[in-house]
Amino acid sequence: MKEIVVRENEAGQRLDKLLGKYLNQAPKGFLYKMLRKKNITLNGKKAEGKEVTYAGDVVRIFLSEETYAKFSSERSQNPLNEKVPCLDPNQIIYEDHHILIINKPAGILSQKASPEDVSVNEEILSYLLKKGEVTDEELQTFRPSICNRLDRNTSGLLIAGKTLAGLQTMAALLRDRSLHKYYQCLVAGSVREKQRVEGFLYKDPVLNKVRILDKEVPGAKPIATEYTPIRAGEKITCLEVLLITGRSHQIRAHLSGIGHPIIGDVKYGKESINRYYQKNFQLHHQLLHASRMEFPEISGPLSYLSGSCFEAPLPSLMTKIMKGI
Repeated sequence: MKEIVVRENEAGQRLDKLLGKYLNQAPKGFLYKMLRKKNITLNGKKAEGKEVTYAGDVVRIFLSEETYAKFSSERSQNPLNEKVPCLDPNQIIYEDHHILIINKPAGILSQKASPEDVSVNEEILSYLLKKGEVTDEELQTFRPSICNRLDRNTSGLLIAGKTLAGLQTMAALLRDRSLHKYYQCLVAGSVREKQRVEGFLYKDPVLNKVRILDKEVPGAKPIATEYTPIRAGEKITCLEVLLITGRSHQIRAHLSGIGHPIIGDVKYGKESINRYYQKNFQLHHQLLHASRMEFPEISGPLSYLSGSCFEAPLPSLMTKIMKGI
């Protein structure tokens, strides 16, 4: 007999969903049959599977060790590659029980693009495992994860949810755009006035590249970007950008579309400008940095974050180039 006490990060989901994570090789029909025959019970009573579970609920699975092992791969899976490096504590901007905010360097993925990749997500899991805040067994049914993404070659603030409440709250704030995300970037040309620009973004999934259009076409999505010059020279400007909408490559493509491409951007930038900064500053990525996050009023378990503001210092190379403006 296997006894499962529902943990905080497993609560709030249907019983059949939870069973599917523990008995992840079992057909759904088998699980429902075991429920009907009371070989699986919830708090000592017969269950149908649609019941919502709560922290502290007790699920008992009356199966032989051989049968349980057959339908569960939890012991054979290694949830995290042992070679994954641990998150550098110097990257941590803020941490509490529910969330972790880090300053991602340019050059690393936010999430895996292929199985062999190492991303910030895995580094965070490695960090939490090392701290003892999560175990290999717990990772079978709940995985802490980043909540927003940055391009590989964009640096700055990333939020990770360490608990179910953290993930759900951050996901809601990002979805309704009430969490304001500000970026700083260095662009070609002189920009002297604050502006809000709008348009439509069309993504080519084959080329993984987007186009900014003046008119709506099938498949295009409306976008809005607001930017404010912080420091402007004759050939280069530092902008603070507020994402009104958040589409793939939006800032990079939108600024390029109005004639001010981000310096170092090989996909949307200007080759001759990029070549200059590669030669003189050894720059090999776009100078785009997620610099600040401002939280709105929040209800629920993360209400203590209401009105909070978090900032990530600019990368040293970006600061060095800015001195020349």
